[in-house]
Amino acid sequence: MSRAFINEDQQVDTPFVPPRADLPKGVTNYVTPEGFEALLKEKEELLERLKELNEGEEHGKLTEIKILHIELQMLENRIITANIIEHEEQDKREVRFGSTVLLQIGRGKKTRKLQIVGVDEADLKAGKIAFTSPLGEVMMNKKIGERVVLKLEHGESVFKVLEIE
Repeated sequence: MSRAFINEDQQVDTPFVPPRADLPKGVTNYVTPEGFEALLKEKEELLERLKELNEGEEHGKLTEIKILHIELQMLENRIITANIIEHEEQDKREVRFGSTVLLQIGRGKKTRKLQIVGVDEADLKAGKIAFTSPLGEVMMNKKIGERVVLKLEHGESVFKVLEIE
């Protein structure tokens, strides 16, 4: 088709949409039941926003609509690949996916409680770390009283498992 027949005002390039949290290729998409519910809620919110945009009379929304479609596609991929892990069914004597762990930081009295969750659920401020994170990986299968050593670029951080929920 000749460019003479294209309305330049309606031509929209595919916008850049940041990817979701990194899930390495070949790694199972583990999620907690709460994390799966959050994915479904996010989908509802995106669909509602898309419906509002499609019903409105405003022009120039094509880019926002494209962004929502891309976000929905990425989200749908996470939902259909989700492998929900019920933490209640797991052995509480070892750190597992979904465990909430109380860690002693170094040799001091400072502690930190962290839950090991899926990549889309991770939020360090809320005390949730991804199972694919360096700390999440080294904590797996540890028992109460065991040391967790996180190797860093310049040294290491040592933690001790105090409690597992």
